[in-house]
Amino acid sequence: MYLDAFTIAALVDEFMDTLVGGRIQDSVGVDETSIGLEVYANHRRQYLYMSADHQQPRVHVLSEKVRRGVAKPSQLGLLFRRYVEGGKISHISQPAWERILEIEIDGPEGVVTIVIEPMERRSNLLLVQEGIILDCMRRVGADENRYRVSLPGKPYVPPPPQTDKLDPTRATYDQVLNLFDTNDDPKKKSQQVLTAKLLGISPLLGKEIVFRAGGSADQKAETAHPEAIFRALREVVSPLSRREWQPGYVETERGVTAYSVYPITHLDGWTAAESVSEAMTRFYSAPVGEDAYNAGKNLIRETLHEAKAKTSARLASLRRSMTDDRERETLRQSGELILAYQFTLQPGQAELRAQYEPDQPELVIALDSSITPLENAQKYFDKYNRAKRALDDVPRLIEEGEGELALLDQLETDLDLAANWGEIDEVQQALQAAGLWRGKQGAKVSGAAKSAPMRFVTQDGFVIWVGRNSRQNEIVTFDKGSPYDTWLHARGVPGSHVIIKNEGRPIPEDVLSAAASLAAYYSASRSEGRVIIDITERRSVRKIKGAAAGMVTYRDEVTRSAVPQNEHDLGLKSNKG
Repeated sequence: MYLDAFTIAALVDEFMDTLVGGRIQDSVGVDETSIGLEVYANHRRQYLYMSADHQQPRVHVLSEKVRRGVAKPSQLGLLFRRYVEGGKISHISQPAWERILEIEIDGPEGVVTIVIEPMERRSNLLLVQEGIILDCMRRVGADENRYRVSLPGKPYVPPPPQTDKLDPTRATYDQVLNLFDTNDDPKKKSQQVLTAKLLGISPLLGKEIVFRAGGSADQKAETAHPEAIFRALREVVSPLSRREWQPGYVETERGVTAYSVYPITHLDGWTAAESVSEAMTRFYSAPVGEDAYNAGKNLIRETLHEAKAKTSARLASLRRSMTDDRERETLRQSGELILAYQFTLQPGQAELRAQYEPDQPELVIALDSSITPLENAQKYFDKYNRAKRALDDVPRLIEEGEGELALLDQLETDLDLAANWGEIDEVQQALQAAGLWRGKQGAKVSGAAKSAPMRFVTQDGFVIWVGRNSRQNEIVTFDKGSPYDTWLHARGVPGSHVIIKNEGRPIPEDVLSAAASLAAYYSASRSEGRVIIDITERRSVRKIKGAAAGMVTYRDEVTRSAVPQNEHDLGLKSNKG
């Protein structure tokens, strides 16, 4: 989607009304290409999101708090903390017809300007003071762009002026007519002529003008009616020139497919929005909630996938060894054949060829010519006996491998469900404790405090405890749960341990249903329509000896199916114990 000059002008007006005068209370690295600001303005907190993503660069206000999605701040992020946090937004502007937004801040170390350049493939986010770049999201050297070097310590150079385009708010009919008369490309579309020759006209806006002129939005330029296009141009651009913005978005069965600051008529499903930011948030989806931490989860997820692949391969090899004893039998047969043929072997003979059974192919048996035939036979018997002893240990190794794979499956679900840095850290700590972490031991992703299980109180006064990871599950089941409380878990998949504090009392159906829905939602099967839930008394749940935290067995369970729903869907509110 093209973030055009008119949309940025509308954002400037929106921000001037809502953000100017506000105090910047916090700055966070949302991901590798984005930074968010918490701004207290107009007696409320607002959250400004700025992204230099190459494919979807953007800047807009979010409806929810921006969350830190990177483990450590970038160099630019550290400078934001130093020069921007605590500062006051004094002005917001846009260079004429440029797809650039500038935020001036009276900061703790003087006036600085945040420059957002949301241009696909050339997007950037810069921090500038007195015309000098302090740092930027994407560093561009002279080898990439000799005209515009974007490096710390270098002067900030704006894009070269667009001297070959007309101002659409002042273009005359003769000028528009000339655009089409001089077009000599029979394949060029009318909207392409407008975007190439008029300032601020994006492909979406160009199609809207052509459509309003009475033709198809994809009309060829050679069949265009310049007079109709000129009238449509005036109709669309006149309110934009007066900064009379009409923000909205296009929503179809495929979701939100476009946004604009003018009504779109050439696409079905255009709906007005209260602000440009709302329209953009609907299109891009806000990087908030659990998804905001995806960048911070990536390294841990890679480690989990690598560990699962290695463990699965080792298990497959162990299981094959239980059924394939050909190698061991060959060792035994080789020893017996050497004994049988020992008196026929010649000094210095390097191999023996013989059949163990008449209908079997002959074996080629390597011999050590420096020792006797009897000693050669004994070497093969020793190898055979070692292989047998190793086989005796295989069931234990398979059991350990299956336990390790179950732990990794649980940790992968823990990571998927992690909704804060503490819970992400705990997955890493569990990998370290199991000896599966490939990074520095003892280090944390973020250094956040340990997380706590969730506690809810129903309208009937029943307390429900929910664990969101292995460590919390251990706490919920064995610290919060009493022997006669009710315990729930999604059947056959990693997930949350849920306790209903009832101590043997009958549980109302709505309470049991809510707890089952929570167990379904906080499990690896949360995306399914219905999930089978096991229910038993807590006294029937046992820790697995020697296993990691939260790994249990249980008995005497009954089952029911539940629709995955979180606490918000169920109308439950968190209540700290």
